[in-house]
Amino acid sequence: MADYLKYWVPVLILGSAYLGFALGGDYVWLGIATFPMLAILDSIIPRDYRTRKINSPLFANVPIWLCAIGPVALYGVLAWRVYGNALTPGQTCGAILSAAWMGVIPLIPAAHELYHMRSRIARTVGRYSHLCILDCTRDIGHVVGHHIDVATIEDGDTAPRGCNLYTFSANSVIESTRYALTTEANALRKRGLSPWNIRHRAYRAALALVLFQLVIYAIGGWRAVVYTLTAQLISRCWVESFNYFQHYGLVRLPGSPIGRRHVWNHLGWLSRTSTFEITNHADHHQNSYQPYYSLQPHRQSIEMPSVFVCFLTALIPPIWHRWVIMPALKRWDLEFAIPEERALAAEQNRRAGWPDWFNQISANAGAATGVSATVGI
Repeated sequence: MADYLKYWVPVLILGSAYLGFALGGDYVWLGIATFPMLAILDSIIPRDYRTRKINSPLFANVPIWLCAIGPVALYGVLAWRVYGNALTPGQTCGAILSAAWMGVIPLIPAAHELYHMRSRIARTVGRYSHLCILDCTRDIGHVVGHHIDVATIEDGDTAPRGCNLYTFSANSVIESTRYALTTEANALRKRGLSPWNIRHRAYRAALALVLFQLVIYAIGGWRAVVYTLTAQLISRCWVESFNYFQHYGLVRLPGSPIGRRHVWNHLGWLSRTSTFEITNHADHHQNSYQPYYSLQPHRQSIEMPSVFVCFLTALIPPIWHRWVIMPALKRWDLEFAIPEERALAAEQNRRAGWPDWFNQISANAGAATGVSATVGI
């Protein structure tokens, strides 16, 4: 029972936003207040390497559905709170950030789980729950592109070495949209249809967004629409940044087998439970239909800080690069990468202006050999 209850943590996070909007006033900050709390607690609580003991998909999936549908409905509550209630600038900021944060945690991990299920209903709900991030075609790029190209230069979700969070997130908003539209158009061409055919999913995605905003307008008027669009845009950029920490700098030869080493894992207790194991997803890239509670922690992987801490440090690129990711990538290159990947890594290091630790290691080894020879003489 304890393993089932752990995954109600994201439901509690979502509930805090609902409570804040229901109470109004400064309480609208409750939702976004969970972010720093999670960052602090996830850094204090010991890492979690336990395998879950869950046998009932039905009970395990209840919080998934709540966390996929709940953030969408939350915008209706936001619109209701806005209607006829003058919020101060500070309260407006808190309300927008709380709604945006719910589109990251818990929405994205829950939606991700749904559109990897075999059920058509689950995939559809997961797809359109992305109304919260203005991207109801996101599953195309993720399933068709990312799961094939992960850790290669073809993968838009893998940030190259030297790239900062801001550049990556801004580019990803554009590139992920372009990729989804192009991939869907190519799929229509293969069926002998025009890429502008009405069956293109972009039309349904656009219609869903329009209908969603009409509902928001009906509840709270134009002010609610502005607040909603602002929160959705913030949430979209925030979501793109999430991939930054999961794949940053890892390399793989296109077409080569995907290993567990080609994904960073963040195995904090709250990192795992609040994201439905999306931070423990090395196994997920081996079998994308495997449910979240069956994923095995990769104990041999390089330990990364809490995903929340990674986000906060990445806001200051020099700190992220020097103290977090460069030491991890140096170890990955020297201990986990195959020779062909080391060549790719060395080239990325050179382009990023990073130290050439491959030659440093060789030089140190050569110097040690020379000293030994001298002593022997």
